[in-house]
Order: sequence, then C-alpha cells, then structure tokens
Amino acid sequence: MSPVLTLKLNVVQVLALAAFGLVMGVWIKRFVPALERLNIPASIVGGLVYALLALFLRDRWLNLEMDMVLRDILMVAFFTTIGMSASLRLVREGGVQVVVFFAIATAGAVLQNVLGIALASVFGLDPLLGVVSGSVALTGGPATALAFGKTFEQMGVIGATTLGIASATFGITAGGLLGGHIGGSLIRRYDLLPVRTPAQVTTVRVQSEAENDLESESSALMQSAIAIAIAMGLGTLISSLFERAGAILPAYVGAMIAAAILRNIDDWWDFFRLSQEHVNHIGTISLNVFIVMALLTLRLWELVHLAVPMILMLAAQVALVWAMCVLLCYRLMGRDYESAVMAGGFCGFMLGTTANAMACMGVLTEKYGPSPRAFIVVPLVGAFLIDFTNALIITAAANLLR
Repeated sequence: MSPVLTLKLNVVQVLALAAFGLVMGVWIKRFVPALERLNIPASIVGGLVYALLALFLRDRWLNLEMDMVLRDILMVAFFTTIGMSASLRLVREGGVQVVVFFAIATAGAVLQNVLGIALASVFGLDPLLGVVSGSVALTGGPATALAFGKTFEQMGVIGATTLGIASATFGITAGGLLGGHIGGSLIRRYDLLPVRTPAQVTTVRVQSEAENDLESESSALMQSAIAIAIAMGLGTLISSLFERAGAILPAYVGAMIAAAILRNIDDWWDFFRLSQEHVNHIGTISLNVFIVMALLTLRLWELVHLAVPMILMLAAQVALVWAMCVLLCYRLMGRDYESAVMAGGFCGFMLGTTANAMACMGVLTEKYGPSPRAFIVVPLVGAFLIDFTNALIITAAANLLR
C-alpha cells in the first residue's frame, strides 16, 4: 500500500480554499432546491463538502495540515463588528427581550447538563461525560470545550478534551443545518412578515443622511475598517485583563467590549463617523469565510469513533434544543416574525456557536426581510452573556459530581 501523502497549506492557500468553498456553497444551493428551502447558509454547505472530503481522504490517500491563523483573526473580526453594532440606544430598545432571551438560554444550559447527566447514568457512563457533551460542548462550543477539557481530565474523565471537541463538532453541524430550517418553518407555518416600526424608519433615515455627508463610500468603508482593527487590538488588552483575573472566556469577548465602547463614543462625538452598513458588510464577509475555515478543520473522524451511547445523547440534546426553540423561544419572545428569527438563532448558538446563529439568521433575513431586534438580542446573549453563566453552571455541575 502506497504511503499517505501529507499536504501542507499556508495561510494564503487556506484563504483561497475557503473563498472557493463559499462560492461552491452558493453554486450547490442553486442546483439543490432543498438546501434553499431548509435555509442552509452557503458557507455551511461549502464547508461541509470540504469536511466530508477530508474525512474520505484521511489516512487513505491524503492528510491535510493547514495554517489556520486567519480563521481565528476572522472570528475576532466578526465578533468585533457585532460589538460595533451595540449602540446603547439600540440595546435600550431591546432591553426587556435581552433579559428574557438570556433567561431562556441560561435555562437551556442547565437542561442540557441535566439531560446529559441523566442519559450518561442510564448508559452506565461517568455522569461528567454528560456535562462535557452538554453545555460544555454545545452552549459553550469548541472554545469552552478546549478551556474546560483539561479540568475534566484532571477529574478523571479520560479524553474529555477530544470528546468535547467532537461533541462541539456535532453541535456546530446540527446547529448550522437546523437553525435556519426551524426559523423558516415557524415563519411559513404562522405566515409571519417583518414589520418596520416608525423608530426603525427614523433610524434608517438618520443613518442615510449621515452617510451622505461622507466624502465617498470608499472613505466610509476605510473608516469602519480602521475602527474595527483598533477595537480588535484594544480587545487583546481587555482579554488579557480577564485572563489575569482568572476568567475563562472566548478570545473575542475583549474585542466585542472594545468595539461596543468605541461605537458608543462615536455615537456621542462622531469621531469615526461609522457607517453601520459598511460594518455589517465587513462582518458578513468575515463570518462566511470564517465558517468555511472552521468546517475545513472539523475532525469528523472523531465523530465516527464516538460510542453509540454518545451519539444517542447528542441526538437527545438536539431534540431538547429544537423543543426549546419552538415551545419557549418563539412563544416567550413574542410569537412574531422577529421571534421566529430569534428561534433560529437560538438553535444556532445553543448547539454550535454564535457564528452559526448569525449565519442562520442571516439566511432568514435575506429571504424573508429584516429583523433588527433579533440581531441585537441574539449576539448580546449568545456571544457574551451566556458565556458567564455557562461557566458558572459547568463549574457547579462538575463540583457536584466529582
């Protein structure tokens, strides 16, 4: 048998591959109508094609080694644009809904661990495995799985880090596939339509007038890009302060905080003269390329080797989140178009990552219309607030079970 080749791709080659994967996803959706009906983002489609191809080739003919530095930079850039959208005026507008959505997400993290522990006990497994494959991997995502993996291994859970990443991989895939479908099915079932309030009309008009004062569209784009880059740099300093205080948080949190501060300074003093339209464009590009890159590195062969009980446990977690989307999130958030979009986003980050949530909501709004409230509430909870409570929930569960 001929030896397996190893192909090493540098950062520029990985970027080109990811860009082509995005184009491939768009092309596939055009020729497979079912993907469009399910509201699957093109980045998810293209990325999964790569992941399946890598699984097929691995240890047979070709193994890939990729420089993924740009993936992490794009992740931080995307979440920086989310922070750049966190105007206090907009946060006040969605204040009560942020609290309700945060409570639903926190309850969801608790239920994930309760379900995981119960099923692990039924299958005769260490109950801590239920926590690792619960809110550690699903609500927390790969970053939390990596952060807590060593801690669980020290508590006797052999291979906790690998199991957490594999479970997070499963969750990212399921969340990306199901989030848009859940939101879209609610919109179609209840014949929901987007509604533009007078306040939103005023906001759009004021933003348009401000942008007309800029010397050119290119200068507006440049100013927005500069502000994002500055926020990313300042965010590294904020993240280091959290680390010194002993907090375990995703790397992008500091950048989100810095971006939110800069955005509100700009609201008061018009320092950068930020164009929200250009910030959104930069965020969309970063998000889609990041998702393809993230799926490029999915270790699907680890899912193949998961024991049957673990697969059943993860399937039960998917059912739990689906039920919460339809029975809790949609109903408690208002039973309207925006709540349906939020339900899709809820599935995205409760099974995968906030990037999944934003991609799923993005494909819904492209198809059915704008949902400004959802894009305020979901990122605030999914990318920031839930990380704090989830860490406390995981720590409490681990201490109770050790």
